[in-house]
Amino acid sequence: MQAIFNSRTAELITYHQTEINQLCPHEGWVEEDPYEILESVKTCIESAVNNLKGLGNGISDIKCIGITNQRETTVVWDKVTGKPLYNAIVWLDLRTASTVKNLIDKTPQKSKDYLRPYCGLPITTYFSAVKLRWLLDNSESVRKAVEEGRCLFGTVDSWIMWNLTGGVNGGQHLTDVTNASRTMLMNLHTLKWDDFLCRFFDIPKSVLPEIRSSSEIYGSVASGPLQGIPISGILGDQQAALVGQTCFKTGQAKNTYGTGCFLLYNTGPEVIESKNGLLTTVAYQFGPKRKAVYALEGAIAISGACVRWLRDNLGIIKTSAEVETLAQEVDSTHGCYFVPAFSGLFCPYWQDSARGILCGLSQFTTKHHIARAALEAVCFQTRELLEAMNQDSGIPLTVLQVDGGMTCNNLLMQIQADILQINVGTLLTF
Repeated sequence: MQAIFNSRTAELITYHQTEINQLCPHEGWVEEDPYEILESVKTCIESAVNNLKGLGNGISDIKCIGITNQRETTVVWDKVTGKPLYNAIVWLDLRTASTVKNLIDKTPQKSKDYLRPYCGLPITTYFSAVKLRWLLDNSESVRKAVEEGRCLFGTVDSWIMWNLTGGVNGGQHLTDVTNASRTMLMNLHTLKWDDFLCRFFDIPKSVLPEIRSSSEIYGSVASGPLQGIPISGILGDQQAALVGQTCFKTGQAKNTYGTGCFLLYNTGPEVIESKNGLLTTVAYQFGPKRKAVYALEGAIAISGACVRWLRDNLGIIKTSAEVETLAQEVDSTHGCYFVPAFSGLFCPYWQDSARGILCGLSQFTTKHHIARAALEAVCFQTRELLEAMNQDSGIPLTVLQVDGGMTCNNLLMQIQADILQINVGTLLTF
């Protein structure tokens, strides 16, 4: 998606978005084509700029651009040819389960939480370092490129940044603190790549991008409609949602309902290590000389994706929007429950081997009950996150800001408010 905002009022002026195909070559594997990601960015830029022109504005009115992205999705490419060395491995991919087991086994107490004091994260399939370790162990082209000094690694922001700023002709290999905090390789306290963590994963620092703050001038667009426009912001998608919801005060929180579901709670300048299965992450750093602000995060792997599953795999709806209409036709699930653990369970359980369950079925059960159970599943999982968040923070939330595509579903939002027993508010959706 490319969105253009008024710099003074934050009003959305125009936008364009496209859907990227996900590839599933094996059970539990989820990939995307790095070229398709890049082409979608270019298409969205061109279309959004044309929309802006149609509204009577010119390119000169665009002062700067920023990048927000899937945070843990991993890309490796050849800095000499500019070509990807492998498909992007998406954040919810499960191929690294055996890699995770091997890494946990080498810790002193065989604990998935061994690295939390350094990076704030458990050792699980979710994060980028584990994906890169798998690539080094299983892809000859990646391994050879590393040995020959040609390999560059990054999350999607780094891939986009490098290409927008010139690629093989001087492209900037950068990331920001929010994305770096999701790799398991950055020390949360120093905001730098950590020698101990890199040694633990046996990943050379030479492949890693330079870590910068979330708000500064990184470079300029090298070509296309926005040629010469400075790139001045990078935020991982969920941190960008926290900023977009203006959760700048300690204790404010937002929940994003997208493919997955992500609840972020601003903890201010303090790094709080979760005792209840949550993640400690960088919320933002507005400038290289400013202090970083941190957050606790609860992550659910599957939320909107379970509606997509009803559409694409079961065929009980033709469009995702139909799930609300279907679910409204019954007053409850009548004992039907849906646990959409298609990619294991994330917070607070971190069980990679868990799988989805649809239970409580009877001859009375219809597609209407299943549709409602899918919506309730999202809400019950969010309640678990909120309960863990309240325990870690010691300050129960009284208001939850929400965003993401699923917030257009009024029934979902009402069920969520009823289950949480707090106010749920939508600031902005596309």
